[in-house]
Amino acid sequence: MDARDPELTKELDATLHARRELGTEYESALIESFLEKVEQRMDSTIDRRVRRHLAERQVAVARGGRPEARPGSGFGERFGFAAVSLVLAVPLSAIGAVNAGMEGLVVSWLGIVGVNAVHAARGWPWARHKERGPAPDWED
Repeated sequence: MDARDPELTKELDATLHARRELGTEYESALIESFLEKVEQRMDSTIDRRVRRHLAERQVAVARGGRPEARPGSGFGERFGFAAVSLVLAVPLSAIGAVNAGMEGLVVSWLGIVGVNAVHAARGWPWARHKERGPAPDWED
């Protein structure tokens, strides 16, 4: 859905024109009707995008490629995780320093660094778990 969808612009103009003619007593009904049309338009756009994405993945698999192992493991997820952990580091540092002094501060930061290291290690090629076949039968 474009930011300036001509069909929705016409609908909005018609809704505003109807409001001027009918008055404010029908305002909520007119707004609900317009919002319902916007929602339907958004739903159809999202459906179209999802179908296109699934088709692209199916084509990639059919050509011998493989789909992403974890769809949300890109830069955005990693950056977001790091940003949230740093924001949460402020109160954790304060709590650790107030309650246990320097040792509490060090322990809280070791925990923050550890959590971020584990999260970052998920994307490393040697840290990925490969699918293994059935276990060998040693009792032949």
